[in-house]
Amino acid sequence: MQGHATPIHIKIGDRTVSATVRDTPTGAALLKQLPRTLEFEDLNGAEKVAKLPKELPMKGMPEGDNPKVGDLGYYAPWGNLVLYYGDVDYWDGIARIGRIDSSDLAAISGQSGDFTATVAR
Repeated sequence: MQGHATPIHIKIGDRTVSATVRDTPTGAALLKQLPRTLEFEDLNGAEKVAKLPKELPMKGMPEGDNPKVGDLGYYAPWGNLVLYYGDVDYWDGIARIGRIDSSDLAAISGQSGDFTATVAR
């Protein structure tokens, strides 16, 4: 997916992680929900997930994807925003909607329990 990307930031405690959201219908729908404070929890020691208040459209997105470490994703079956900090295989319903720009994923992976983060433009 090429084209325009919109910068966002994810504030976790006193740390801020920068990211970009790709110019897709799914990404645009996420941007319309921001700023938003979300409750994240760990899933399988590889991703942090948070339920969005409103589902995002999947029009024009692949049926599934194999996200990479540092990707920003959306898991359509659960309506979750996903921060990938570990290796995850291909799953139906995954859409890679952006990229975490910070090379320091420790602010995300270092969260041992549930945490609150504010996602904003």
